[in-house]
Amino acid sequence: MRAQAPLPVSDPRYILNHMVQYSEPVLDASFAALSDATRRGVLEQLGRAHASITDLAEKFHMTLTGMKKHVGVLERAGLVTTKKVGRVRTCKLGLRGLEIEAAWIERYHQLWAERFDELDKVVEELKHKEKTHGKKKH
Repeated sequence: MRAQAPLPVSDPRYILNHMVQYSEPVLDASFAALSDATRRGVLEQLGRAHASITDLAEKFHMTLTGMKKHVGVLERAGLVTTKKVGRVRTCKLGLRGLEIEAAWIERYHQLWAERFDELDKVVEELKHKEKTHGKKKH
């Protein structure tokens, strides 16, 4: 098999492929953490008060092992921190907020708002044409 030369940077396929493979680890971890209802509930609970993993497991009617896994996902995303004192591991909200995630969502919100505005213009033009052509037929 013959070796292929690497694609030049100016090749649009290379740029597209690069964009598809690009990922933001912070966003990936955050959205993975937030994708689960239990983890969102844990964040809400910790927004009210710190809690031990045992307390959270009881509140969410799950095993201690299951809650440890959920807390671990939140901790890896930087949304929760834990501290072990003796045999008790206490959880609290992490120092990192969701500013990066909110900015990402806002960019797409703006994009879709612009697209819907353009669609509204097209629909209005079609309505106007329909009214204009409809009056001429009578």
